[in-house]
Amino acid sequence: MVTIYDVPADALIDEVAGRLEDRIEQPDWMAFAKTGQTRELPPQQDNFWFIRGASLLRKVAMNGPIGVDRLSTEYGGLKRGSNRYSVAGAHSDTGSKKVIRKLLQQLEDEGLIETAKGEGRRITAEGSSFLDNAASDVLAELDRPELERYA
Repeated sequence: MVTIYDVPADALIDEVAGRLEDRIEQPDWMAFAKTGQTRELPPQQDNFWFIRGASLLRKVAMNGPIGVDRLSTEYGGLKRGSNRYSVAGAHSDTGSKKVIRKLLQQLEDEGLIETAKGEGRRITAEGSSFLDNAASDVLAELDRPELERYA
C-alpha cells in the first residue's frame, strides 16, 4: 500500500490540490489578503487556495494532532525591519492564521480532518484514505526507477 511518505511532497500536493478544487471553495477575500506579515503582496497563483489546502492536509496527516499556532509558525517567514530598506535585523514571524483556520474548517466540513479537544486537528480515516489514493496515483505517474519497489 502506497502512503504519503512514499512519494515526493510536491507531486502529492499538486495531485491533492487538483482533487480539492471540487470539494472546497476559495473565499472572495482571498484575492486581497496576504498570507502573513512577512509578505508584501497577496498570492499571485490562481489555485493558491487549493495548494495551501493540500499542503495543510499533508502536514496534519504527518504531524497531527497539530494546532493553528504551530501551523502558522511553519508557514511564516523572515520579517525585515519597519520596511524593506531598514537596517534592523530580520526576525521570524508567523503566517496568516485566518487563512489556515478557514482552510482547516473547510477540510473539517469535508470530513478529511477532525478536531482533537485541546490538541489541535488530526486526520480522519477518510482523509487518510483520500491522501493514500492520491499518493498511489502519483506513484503510478512517476517515472522513477528508485520508486519501483513500491509498485
